[in-house]
Amino acid sequence: MGGVLPLVGKRLLLGVGTLFVVSLIIFWAVEALPGDVAQQILGQSATQETVDALREELGLNKSPFTRYFEWLVGAVQGDFGVSLANKRSVTAQIAPRFANTLFLAAYAAVISVPLAIFLGVLTALYRNSVFDRVTNALSLVSISSPEFFLGYVLIAFFAVQSQLFPSISNVTAGMDFDERIYRTTLPAVTLALVVTAYMMRMTRAAIINLLASPYIEMARLKGVPNGRVITHHALPNALAPIINVVALNLAYLITGVVLVEVVFVYPGVGQLLVDSVTKRDFPVVQACCLIFAATFIMFNLIADVGSILSNPRLRHPK
Repeated sequence: MGGVLPLVGKRLLLGVGTLFVVSLIIFWAVEALPGDVAQQILGQSATQETVDALREELGLNKSPFTRYFEWLVGAVQGDFGVSLANKRSVTAQIAPRFANTLFLAAYAAVISVPLAIFLGVLTALYRNSVFDRVTNALSLVSISSPEFFLGYVLIAFFAVQSQLFPSISNVTAGMDFDERIYRTTLPAVTLALVVTAYMMRMTRAAIINLLASPYIEMARLKGVPNGRVITHHALPNALAPIINVVALNLAYLITGVVLVEVVFVYPGVGQLLVDSVTKRDFPVVQACCLIFAATFIMFNLIADVGSILSNPRLRHPK
């Protein structure tokens, strides 16, 4: 355990450093956008005195470095400032939206992770068979199709023609769990189609790579059935790459929901981000981008730590 803690500590420091660099990029990218925020809020007919007063109220008369460090300190404490569009707390607006995004991502993960591992094991077990080739072809189609295209296809078949599910996922805070599941099914399936394809192919590749190992050959020579060879010998040793790809795809489920949420008008962080860009509500845009970046970095850390804990060779590289 003593060798694990320094490695985990290094990954955590790298994660914090990466998040700091990303926060710099987010703030200065928004800062570099053309136009005066105060002027755009008040309109072209506003007097210069009114614009100056609003700039002072919003803190825009301070230097960019001062505003960045004030924003960063507030973000660390969970305070992202006040929205320019409605003067409400940014944190209060994002919190319920982020809960909706997490629910959608969790729903998609419950569908995709078991299905991907199951299909990956089966395609490795029946490698080069018709089932393997058909599954790989379908996974390539799923990976190559943009999420918004898959979403519109699902809407056309399951919402417009068969009317099994609603085309708009308008969930609310007081909605029953069953109703929420019903309204979130189409966006969850849209995300799961892409993620399942990635994880299935990675699981298949990891297991096929291990099947060429000497201890697998020895197990087969002893007459161990093919299914037992995979489930008891190959799959446990393939945990490190599988954990890695699952964690990275879970990060994608949360950070890659923007297009899916827009297509299904789902009230998550992605929809809030698009609306805020349209309104030039920069504090909300910065907060959403930072939350997405922090979530992605966190899942990358989980993937690294999971790989270290599940693979002794990573704990003892020498």
